[in-house]
Amino acid sequence: MLCPPNTVTLFQKLNTLKLIFPQFLTIIQQPHHSIHTLPQQDQQPRPSHSSSDQNVATKTTSTCTKLIHSSILTGSLFPGNLAHANIIKLFLQPSLILHNTLLLMYGKVGDLSSVHNLFDEMPQRNVVSYNSLISGYSRMGFYDKALNAFCESRVEGFMLDEYTYAGVLGVCGCICDVKLGKTVHGLVIVSGLDGMVFVINSLIDMYSKCGWIDQARLLFETSAANVDDVSWNSLISGYVRLGGYNEVFKLVMRMHWSGFMFSTFTLGTVLKACCVHNLNCFGKMLHGYMVKHGLDLDVVVGTALLDMYAKTGSLTDAIRIFMCFPYRNDVMYNAMISRFLQMQTISSEYGQEALHLFCQMRSQGLKSSKFTFSSILKACIAVENFEIGKQIHAQICKNNLQSNEFIGTSLVDMYSFFGSMDDGLRCFNSTSKLDIVSWTSMIAGYVQNGQLENALSLFHQLLACGRKPDEFIISSVMSACAEMVAARSGEQIQSYALKSGVADVTIVQNSQICMYAKSGDIDSAQLTFQETKNPDVVSWSVMICSYAQHGFANEALRLFKLMTASRIQPNHITFLGILTACSHGGLIEEGLRYLDIMKNDYGITANVKHSACIVDLLGRAGRLQDAHNFIFDSGFEDDPVIWRALLGACRVHKDTVMGKHVAKRVIELEPHAAASYVLLYNIYDDAGNEKPASEVRKLMQDRGVKKEPGISWIEVGNKVHTFLVDDRSHEMSHLIYSRLEEMLVKINKINFNNEKLLLDISEAQLSGTIGMNHHSEKLAVTFGIISLPTSAPVRVMKNLRVCSDCHTTMKLISKVERREIILRDTIRFHHFKEGFCSCKDYW
Repeated sequence: MLCPPNTVTLFQKLNTLKLIFPQFLTIIQQPHHSIHTLPQQDQQPRPSHSSSDQNVATKTTSTCTKLIHSSILTGSLFPGNLAHANIIKLFLQPSLILHNTLLLMYGKVGDLSSVHNLFDEMPQRNVVSYNSLISGYSRMGFYDKALNAFCESRVEGFMLDEYTYAGVLGVCGCICDVKLGKTVHGLVIVSGLDGMVFVINSLIDMYSKCGWIDQARLLFETSAANVDDVSWNSLISGYVRLGGYNEVFKLVMRMHWSGFMFSTFTLGTVLKACCVHNLNCFGKMLHGYMVKHGLDLDVVVGTALLDMYAKTGSLTDAIRIFMCFPYRNDVMYNAMISRFLQMQTISSEYGQEALHLFCQMRSQGLKSSKFTFSSILKACIAVENFEIGKQIHAQICKNNLQSNEFIGTSLVDMYSFFGSMDDGLRCFNSTSKLDIVSWTSMIAGYVQNGQLENALSLFHQLLACGRKPDEFIISSVMSACAEMVAARSGEQIQSYALKSGVADVTIVQNSQICMYAKSGDIDSAQLTFQETKNPDVVSWSVMICSYAQHGFANEALRLFKLMTASRIQPNHITFLGILTACSHGGLIEEGLRYLDIMKNDYGITANVKHSACIVDLLGRAGRLQDAHNFIFDSGFEDDPVIWRALLGACRVHKDTVMGKHVAKRVIELEPHAAASYVLLYNIYDDAGNEKPASEVRKLMQDRGVKKEPGISWIEVGNKVHTFLVDDRSHEMSHLIYSRLEEMLVKINKINFNNEKLLLDISEAQLSGTIGMNHHSEKLAVTFGIISLPTSAPVRVMKNLRVCSDCHTTMKLISKVERREIILRDTIRFHHFKEGFCSCKDYW
């Protein structure tokens, strides 16, 4: 007959116990009457508790006590439960000591209900009972119950000892209630226990955790005769907790001079201070001390050393320490993996090393924790390997950790990086406890992948849940508004940030600058930058790039000089803005000079975007051959972006020979990109070469390359209105076309010579007989003129580059209507006012 599975498990555990406590099973397997024997009729009556029975009961009690102590030491409840069950089964009357030991055990393993039941049923209690109860409640986090037990012990009139006061002082430190802690301190003095080092240490720890480090220091100094190494460690850890690192190092030196040996706790705490304070030299001194006293191979100290070297930039030394350990546990592996992945920029090499360590860890049978998986997912992003990431996800599910908030957030980050937002959303929804970091990752993922409406929708869900978004979520949502060019929504987010008290946070203000700049409101962007209290490199870079995109080259260069004068180190984004400003402003010599400054003075290697700016700078100035040579010198001759910049310059200067050569190269690199074909077509069409132009059009048709339709949009009120070429789907289309024809007639009557507007517009264009008069941006601008107040600028966005005809028409409309028109295309912003454009026709 087979036993039930739970019985088999119990037998296995009993066999284990038999190896540890063989005498215990011998006792409990005896019949019940072996302890309490009833008198037989043929025997003389005898006392129910003979001396042999008492010996057996004593042995049983001793064995049960050992089992209970085993539970206390190992944290396993099974031996203690078995002992308690047999005490009940054998009708033993446990002593007060045994009761207290059981109470301590249940408090140690966190069994709250058993603590309650046992304490209520105890026939007798003493101060040790209450000490066990207070420590158990404190360990389980029930601080109110611990304080109630302390008050009850005083009401019962027990003579409280140092352990009672140490327990309640620990509770005061955990809840940071210094007022109550001072009251207990007074009781300690009244009880005459203030001279005991155990109580002094508890008081120092309590004051330190409550932030009263000066009071802790005063107590330490006035009790100098009674302090031990625990006293020193408590005070040192208090200073580390509060950031008083200079005092930490002074105390460590005093402790050493006083003849105290550094424990692993001391060394671990001080090394942590070295990480934060970046005092690598002091950490190396401690490392020498550890080697001298044989502490360098301790796992706790070794992990702290590894952490210290990695965080202070000495990753090589951290690797050496890791390699010195012959037997590495999961803590060492986790620490090393996390160090590889917590650098400011995680390189692919570091990601590979982290994955290699993870494989070693798995091959040695070491268990991976939630922190391991959370870190290793970052490595998958660093090496850009989606398949490994999915395999790690499978391991996470196998270990049933997919609902953990740390891992859930890392999974969302990983799937967002690889553009799989549906999988990211599933991971987000499967996370059991969604914290603010999880919401931030999901919203940022949507913004990163261009799903801007989903980002705003999720933000509204967050608000509907009653959760308060932090500055990172506000920044991400404002970035979404910037990409959507939804200034109205951005202003609402700004108002919410102001109401929430995070509007002055630098990261929020940076996104606000970007939002206003991308929406065409450069004045509001500039005002936000001026109101930023602590602008960082991102703040300066965003503002410089904004000036460059709006065509204010001199303002961008002026701001760069202020930035360097403020001792803010520029980065590659800053120089991209500077080079773009020089390109749009036609500042050739300045652009080449800043390229040299970037390379020589700041050691920043030019990337393809920097190089494309230089090609555009030279090309716009007519130095096409110099731009062509620069491409081969830059090392990016296989990148289509840089060739497309030269192709645009060929169109501006109508160089069909080089344009054909460059277009051929671009089409080879990107055979299905429509922009290259369109540029080549325009080059031939502008030069009047109809046959080559038609051949380009036919080539596009044969290869199935379709030109992206031109779309323009404008935000009026709370709605975004979109227009296509010859679009008549708008509800106000009749009024729009009528007003557009009126403006074109006004333009046709302008005396160009008197107004000094040297424009090149044909009579056919002005009379409206060709389709370009109904381009999408003209319709959008007309709708804005109709719908917006005369004092409000008309801001229109377009997904393609504005054509020369529309650019000229916008200048004239701004003149005849006396309206400011701001038009953004794929290249830059154009500010039209009084018949002139901010680009000065250099675009």
